[in-house]
Amino acid sequence: MPTVVPSSVQCLARACVLGLAVAASLTAHAADPRARALGVPFEGKPGALNAITDVAGVTVGQVTLIEDREDGHKVRTGVTAILPRGRDSFETPVFGGWFALNGNGEMTGTTWLEESGQLEGPVMLTNTHSVGVVRDAVIAERVKAGGADASGYWWSLPVVAETWDGHLNDINGFHVKPEHVAQALRDASGGPVAEGNVGGGTGMVCHEFKCGIGSASRVVALENAQYTVGVLVQANYGIRDTLRIAGVPVGQHLRADRVYTDPALAIAGDAPNGDTGSIIIVVATDAPLLPHQLDRIAKRAGMGLARMGSYAGNGSGDIFVAFSTANAAAAKGASRNEASFVGNDHLDDLFNATVQATEEAIVNAMIASRDMRGEGGHYANALPHDALVRLLKRYGRYERAQSQGR
Repeated sequence: MPTVVPSSVQCLARACVLGLAVAASLTAHAADPRARALGVPFEGKPGALNAITDVAGVTVGQVTLIEDREDGHKVRTGVTAILPRGRDSFETPVFGGWFALNGNGEMTGTTWLEESGQLEGPVMLTNTHSVGVVRDAVIAERVKAGGADASGYWWSLPVVAETWDGHLNDINGFHVKPEHVAQALRDASGGPVAEGNVGGGTGMVCHEFKCGIGSASRVVALENAQYTVGVLVQANYGIRDTLRIAGVPVGQHLRADRVYTDPALAIAGDAPNGDTGSIIIVVATDAPLLPHQLDRIAKRAGMGLARMGSYAGNGSGDIFVAFSTANAAAAKGASRNEASFVGNDHLDDLFNATVQATEEAIVNAMIASRDMRGEGGHYANALPHDALVRLLKRYGRYERAQSQGR
């Protein structure tokens, strides 16, 4: 069986095992910087945790699966659960919306989300070939939670999204099991969000560097109210050439250890075949917004992605979902409901917060990730922190002593 690593553990280099190695990685991760602490400058005011869990009630659970199997295959995968209302997520929907910037990917449940304007249950992230088992397991957990009719049936269309981790993971081994989904849901909590090589992001790569899960948040003041926008990404997109961090053309300078999914390209010394990865972006807010406004919020996540140098290539699945935890009473299903909402003329600061938090969440995913070797001897090395700092200073973009938001 794969080693199931708690969400607070960051897996270093090749493989994590139980015992001293896990204890050591926990100790090392406790002191690891996030992007701000390295001097990466960002706009906007983050929340206390600088994470999606700054939105009150939102919880995150992650199960990380890492194993070097006796048959030679490498397990480098997992599952991440985002619960909009914590343990009440199965009972009370949230208003939601979604957007596909480029649709070479999958997010189940979006037809009903678009039709109803409501997100029911959690948002789940995993690898491409585990979408089915995760979807079925979420339904099973909802039935188990109670409330189904006498037959045990409960109509449900869960939102499950994917990115492809087949470069590092034995993706056709189907290693994500229903019990892993149950654990991610059960263990979901507020507080700091583990980033990098964890959960659904365990085997992911972006801009040809090791990548995975990242999160960030922004606090916005609108007249006499204060609202939070939180973002969580599962990043697995992009090529090295276009990578920009804080406006610095990092990808044009850091050329070593490029990831070649086609061995012939590595032999020839040619660049990889364009942007063929994917990214899932989850945006949460406590601002009262209606479903069509959340569609608009979801679209703005793509602008944060563009700041990183993504052009949403033909082979990329860039799919975003946004939800609001406000208006809980209006989402309970009464025959008549009343909901408050921010006026369209006052949305700009929330749009800007979404762009800012998305950009920082992706950089946090890159900073938190560690070198990994996996299936078939393939590797993805992490973005070197020292080299990034040198480039930030060279371009006049280094900003000392920012809070990590933890």
